[in-house]
Amino acid sequence: MLKGPVRIGVVGAGYLGSIHARIFSRLSDVKLVGVADINPIVGQAVANKYGTAFVSDGRELINKVDAVTVAVPTSNHREVSESFLAAGIPVMLEKPIAHTINDAESIVGIAESNGCLLQIGHLERFNAGVERLHQELKRPRFIEVHRLGEFVERAADVDVVTDLMIHDIDIVLSLVEAQLTYVSAVGARIVTDHVDIANARLEFSDGAIANVTASRVSAKKFRRIRTFSDAGYLGLNFEDQQIDVARPGDRPSDGGFAPIVTDTIRVERTPPLDAELAHFVDCVRGGNPPLVTGAVGLRALRVAHQVREKIEHSLYSVS
Repeated sequence: MLKGPVRIGVVGAGYLGSIHARIFSRLSDVKLVGVADINPIVGQAVANKYGTAFVSDGRELINKVDAVTVAVPTSNHREVSESFLAAGIPVMLEKPIAHTINDAESIVGIAESNGCLLQIGHLERFNAGVERLHQELKRPRFIEVHRLGEFVERAADVDVVTDLMIHDIDIVLSLVEAQLTYVSAVGARIVTDHVDIANARLEFSDGAIANVTASRVSAKKFRRIRTFSDAGYLGLNFEDQQIDVARPGDRPSDGGFAPIVTDTIRVERTPPLDAELAHFVDCVRGGNPPLVTGAVGLRALRVAHQVREKIEHSLYSVS
């Protein structure tokens, strides 16, 4: 167990990395030791803004930190994260865990062989509404998820499955305890050379079904998950983090059907990324396993790749 402030480094000073640096600079019992980026102008600007040092090579942080977060392009996840994991330094790696399954397996393997903490940045797991949904939902039968947003050019180098849908794949896998047995999917390229809108159907061994839709070419943002079980309906708006409930009430004493009772579960809204990074710091300090381990991130990536393969098959199949 660490004593004193946890010394943190941020590798990658782009959009997400700069937010990591901001959050760490404000967390109590955390010392932001440095920011690394291959672009000295970007990296130095972030370091100056949050009162820390800048290095052009993240490996310069190895002997100066207790842990790092890695927010570099996905194609560089393996190279960057493994240098720290091999040195026994805990890593919070942004999602997806890697670009390929082989890279992801290598990252997880090195973390496990070195007994090193590895957390994957599926930040929606730290949405207060999602956390409460896990408490309320028992044995879901049908799950429907929509994650729709406007086009953002900074994410145009990857497909919508890797960029957005993987969040909801991870959530569905965490809500359904049964084994995934079948995946079907369709998608379309609208703006970029990659798939920009996708729908996947996930079927599980206990009969549960999840229908997941992701789009980055919608007119407005819409993010919602609806769940149906024998106990009733739970619907979460990811943005306001509140849960709508519809459940059967008490049966009338004179017989007949139970009335449907509606309610709203109100939770205290918490910025998911703030909660995620605070959780990482707590795990580093206490030596506890994170909520989203490397193995969890690898599982989500495997399913995301299945979805992508089904979509590619549908795009190139001959009718």
